Amino acid sequence: MGTIAILVFLLAGVGLILIANNLSNLISTKSSNPDKFEPYESGVKTIGPTWVRFKIGYYLFALVFLIFDVEIIFLVPWSVVFKKLGGVALVDIIIFLVILGLGLIYALKKRALKWV
Repeated sequence: MGTIAILVFLLAGVGLILIANNLSNLISTKSSNPDKFEPYESGVKTIGPTWVRFKIGYYLFALVFLIFDVEIIFLVPWSVVFKKLGGVALVDIIIFLVILGLGLIYALKKRALKWV
């Protein structure tokens, strides 16, 4: 019974995706204007090459932010059930925070948090 339900949900999900994609292709307007395929920045035509290199520091800063943003996603549910789980939850979250702290120390040593 369980595998049939999973198969039904899988087929329904794939079917809905296919329907949504095909429906959007049918409804959307088509344009063959060559300007449509030109790169632009905020509606203004670009000056010079459009493929420029960015400093890796921006990427590293964003990744470190994302790591600590996801940390909050794990800390909120943990804080809700902390009283029920007791000491085991405390040890688990200490290990989690130590690992994240080591990651922060590594990022600081690599100067990933230095903004340009």
